[in-house]
This record gives sequence, structure tokens and C-alpha cells, in this order.
Amino acid sequence: MWYNAHMDKRGVCKNPTLTADQAEAAELIAEWFLHLNTQIFVLCGYAGTGKTFLVDYIVRYLGLVPGESAVFVAPTGKAASVLIRGGTPAGTVHSLIYTREEDIEVNEDGEVISERFLRFVKKEKLSKDIRLIVVDETSMVSDDVLKDLLSFGVKCLFCGDPAQLPPVGGSNSLLSMPVITLTQIVRQDENNPIIRLSERVRAGEIPAYGDYGNGCAVVPRRALVGSYKEELLLGADRILAGTNRTRNFLNRTVRTMNGIAEETLLPIDGEKLICTLNDWSKPLDERGDFHLVNGITGNCYQVREGEDGLGMLDFRADFLTDTVYDLPFDAGVFTRGEYFHRYGEKACRLENGLLVHEENYPLLRRYRVRREDTICRFEFAYAVTCHKAQGSEYDFVVVFDESRLFDDGGRWLYTAVTRAKKRLVIVR
Repeated sequence: MWYNAHMDKRGVCKNPTLTADQAEAAELIAEWFLHLNTQIFVLCGYAGTGKTFLVDYIVRYLGLVPGESAVFVAPTGKAASVLIRGGTPAGTVHSLIYTREEDIEVNEDGEVISERFLRFVKKEKLSKDIRLIVVDETSMVSDDVLKDLLSFGVKCLFCGDPAQLPPVGGSNSLLSMPVITLTQIVRQDENNPIIRLSERVRAGEIPAYGDYGNGCAVVPRRALVGSYKEELLLGADRILAGTNRTRNFLNRTVRTMNGIAEETLLPIDGEKLICTLNDWSKPLDERGDFHLVNGITGNCYQVREGEDGLGMLDFRADFLTDTVYDLPFDAGVFTRGEYFHRYGEKACRLENGLLVHEENYPLLRRYRVRREDTICRFEFAYAVTCHKAQGSEYDFVVVFDESRLFDDGGRWLYTAVTRAKKRLVIVR
């Protein structure tokens, strides 16, 4: 048994790479996978406790091959990219259990001119080689998707941090009933000031102003002046805020610091954008594993303004190398602070290059429609809300602490703090 091979008679872990609670969790996971009939195992763990390391360790010990007999998935492409960057082949839950079905219309040249509808259909079966599905960021999985995932009968190891924010507009009951929760900080993170700060926040403490070492600090807002302000806001990989009002202010501030004139309302080449609307009809990569969904961040190029409050741009997600070309987007949020078009409305690209809203195409019947496409929604992403950043990690994060505005303010701040990997500055 795994227990006999890795624990002594006192129950002490003999493998120096595992903490005591990691060893206990590994024993329980191995026992569950090899000998129990239950389909679900829920592993919880706070920041710095080594959930990812442990799961990778036990998967390989059990003789499973990541990406083949053990598949790793996350609710969003962004969350999956964190695993991929760590060396674990991963994809989204959607790409694993659903197929895309669409009814399209093409012209005589074979060009797609209309996407009539798109839907995700649950696959009849998964590859027979899959023996284990590992789901990261479990708190972000909806109940409907969870039901579909479990319907395949494959054993599922669900992982998550119970101290993080629940999904917007819902909750996930799985993390409230874990088999085991990792609480011991792993050796390499024992002196990490970000992890130590997250422990204090999780315990309900409001961190005091000061330098916590290694680029981790809590500073008052009045300290953000001159070159220090520019260093933080221009150097951060992501700025996190609580409210849209603060987010919008910070995005305007960073654009000004970058030398973009105030009257330049639309994004320019290279600017950071975030998608704010799920659009499963638009794959971001050639394989179709990732899609343009709510929370995806990246850079825009070749931004062109059209008619009817529309624009066109190219987009590259910040965790991919592929570029998606000619995406119609709602320009209203940039030009007047609110969207022009409702969810699901479409834009028509005419043969003369004009981009118009579908309702106004009949006024221009003399031109043929080259393509009809769902209108995307983007906003600036130098600063994003903490909810939008959940499931992501960044080397350097600046947090504008607005936790006092939330009923679950402690969870809000904990989630924000744990988005940072190397450097963290909390502004309060």
C-alpha cells in the first residue's frame, strides 16, 4: 500500500518532499483512487500549501500520465493557462466534455457569412484511456457543468481554495465538504511575505501599513505620488480594484501615463483589454481549446472604428500565441461609457468594408454582406476587478483595497492578495 511505502510506524512521512498534511492527503487520494467506489474526492488547500505540487506528485506516483490517463482541466482558459505555464498539460472543462455544433451559411466562395446558432453538446463518451479528471479552481465550476462532468462516470479529483470568493451570482457546495484541507505552508513558501500576509488576511486581520519584505508592502493612498506612483501603476502586471468606478479611474490614469491623449477614446495597438462577455463561437487558438469568454485578457491590434457604435480589432490572449482577426466589438463603452448593443446582437461586414449593425443593413442593400458575426465586448484591462482576476496569477500585483465595500471583504482581500506570485503592493 502507498501508506506502507511512504509512512513510518508513527505515521510520519518518510518522503522529505511532502509536508505531513500533504502526505496524509496523498494517502487518502491513493486509497480513494485505487480501492474506493466513490466518484468524487475534494481536496481543499489554502495559498502556499502546495495543492498543485501534491496533485502532480500523486498522479505520477499512481502511474497515470498527465494529459492522457489523467487529464487536468479548469473552468476558464485563463485558469488552465496557469497549469500549462507550470508544465502541466491542461484544458478547459468545456473542451473536455462538450463538442461545438453550429449551423452556418456560406457564400459561393466558401466564406462564412452567417453563424445562425452555436451550442455546446455533451459528448457521448470520453476517451477510454482517461482514468482520472483533475479539476482545478473548483469554486468557479457551475452546477450544470459539474452535473455533466460527473455523468461520464470517471473519477474526479476536485481542488480549490475554500477561502477565495465564490463565483459571481452563485456558489459551489463542493468545497464546503472536503475530504481533507491542506493548511501547512510548504517549505519553499514559509518565508514568502505574500503567503504570510494572506494567512493574516484569512484570519480576519487588516494588514498594517509597512514593508513586509521582498517587494511586499501595504501603503496609504496618499503615498501614490510622482515617480513612485508611475513605478507601481506602469510596472504592475495587473492592478486589482473592488469597484468599476475605481477600475475605470485607474485605467484612465494608466493610459495617460502611457502618453495616450485623453481624447483618444478607442484602444490603440498593444493596449490591454479584457473580454466581458461569453462568446463560445469564437475560438482563440487553432485547436479550439480556448474561447473568447468573460475574463479573458490580452492585447488588441489594428483597431478600426465602424458605423453604429461598432469597431473592429484583432486580439491575442496573453497566454496564447495565436491572434484572432477582425473581431467586431461594441465601441460604446469606450466612447460614451456604456454599451450600444444588447447581448447576442450581430454586426454585418459589407463587401465595401463597412461595418454596420444588423438592423441597419437593410438600408444598405446595394452592398452584399461578407460576414455576419456576434458583437464582442471588451474593456481596458490595466486594472480589473478582483472577481475578474480569480483563477489568474501575476508576478506583480497592485491591489487597491476596497474590501470594506463587500460583505465578504476578508475573502475579497484574500483572493486579491493571492493573485500575486512575486511582488505585491496593497494600497489602502
